Amino acid sequence: MIALAVALALQSTTAFVDGQFDPIAELIAQNAPQAREASAPAPTGCRGQYEQGALIICRFEPGTRLDLGESVAVADAQGFAVLGIPRNAPEEMLFEMSTVNVVNSTNQIDETQILFITQREYNLQHVDGVPQATVTPDPSTLPRRQREYAQKQGAFNSVWDGQGFLDGFISPAEGITTGVYGSARVYNNGHEGSPHWGLDWANEVGTPVYAPAGGLVTLAEPDMYYEGGLIFIDHGQGLVSAFLHLSGVEVSEGDIVEQGQLIGAMGAGGRATGSHLDWRVKLRNQFYVDPQSLLDLDLSELR
Repeated sequence: MIALAVALALQSTTAFVDGQFDPIAELIAQNAPQAREASAPAPTGCRGQYEQGALIICRFEPGTRLDLGESVAVADAQGFAVLGIPRNAPEEMLFEMSTVNVVNSTNQIDETQILFITQREYNLQHVDGVPQATVTPDPSTLPRRQREYAQKQGAFNSVWDGQGFLDGFISPAEGITTGVYGSARVYNNGHEGSPHWGLDWANEVGTPVYAPAGGLVTLAEPDMYYEGGLIFIDHGQGLVSAFLHLSGVEVSEGDIVEQGQLIGAMGAGGRATGSHLDWRVKLRNQFYVDPQSLLDLDLSELR
């Protein structure tokens, strides 16, 4: 309706001059940039910023299916669902809410709307001083790296039925921020690595690391090739935090932890230039979201 009104307004003001139809003005109007129709308000049952890399948490009727681009979730028994927006999401994403028919496994779409996604600019970061063996690994380390990759993938595939994410999130450690989500990285020898997926804090070796929210520990290893000490925590629905470069691991796989519980200590193991914590968050082993977006969430109105 908005777009139609704009088109009619253009016709009435530019295609007619002194009450007479003007074909030149009509041609200009037809080729003018069209006003973009305003997005419907963000879904009222969802909280989070609609920008690249953000986490979105919603509450609707239990069993409701929510689709936001490639991110798909079904509301749990209390109606909560966790969605995410990838780092390179387009300016517009389709949001659909549908009812799942358990009899014939079909979906009845109840609501569809286009959401406008804020685009971000990501920095290019040059990282020098990391151990060269973690930039261009020796072929002899391949079996270890393959074994650890499979181990990490298995842990990322966890989908815990708890709701640790409802606690909200706190910073897992104290320190100076030295890295942010999304930055492109170039290492020692000019090798361009994957974007930086986490949020980094630098501090002394041994600085305590705490659980930012409750959850299930799905991996706890003291010495991984790329990460050094490494812990994964599933906060529910496959929202998994990873804590890298630890010098100490204080939890075990299978533990249930509470928000603020000590889980480890900061270190400099693996691909690191010095003592720091790299906190990453991956959603259902599909893509990473910005940990800062978790810290900014206010879920008080959803609980």
